[in-house]
Amino acid sequence: MQLPEQPLAGQPDPTIHANAARFLAAINDIEKPTSYYDPTELPAVGPTPPVPQPGQPPMSQWAVNASGVIKAVSVASLPVGGALWLVGQVDPLTLGIIFGSPAVAALAVARLVAKVKDANQANQPVVQNYYGNVHHDTRTVTSTTRGVIANTRNQLPK
Repeated sequence: MQLPEQPLAGQPDPTIHANAARFLAAINDIEKPTSYYDPTELPAVGPTPPVPQPGQPPMSQWAVNASGVIKAVSVASLPVGGALWLVGQVDPLTLGIIFGSPAVAALAVARLVAKVKDANQANQPVVQNYYGNVHHDTRTVTSTTRGVIANTRNQLPK
């Protein structure tokens, strides 16, 4: 088995010299250009045929608007068609239960909210008893905030 070479006494470690040389080479590489700009003009029309691009195909503004309206009307007709199909398939009593239950639930929630609101208004205000001297300050404070970095200065009247 061979032992790694030890530097001679008083001599610097050879790995330090190698690291320093690599570091200096990296610094020298920084001065070299990392990109190149080709100043030649690009051809206006080339031999490559046009390729269809993703997204909406090219068309007039009127056609774009018309297609949006057609999409909106077709989406809006789905619930109407579904409801008409449902009416033809289901017993009238079942329809009454299906369409009436949300209305009954909404009325019950509205009544509950009204009762809670009335109960909150019926509560007596909280009375706080203070013992000792009490000073009530009625001064008005005006503030001004200006600048991109907001700086608020409150001035008390004198």
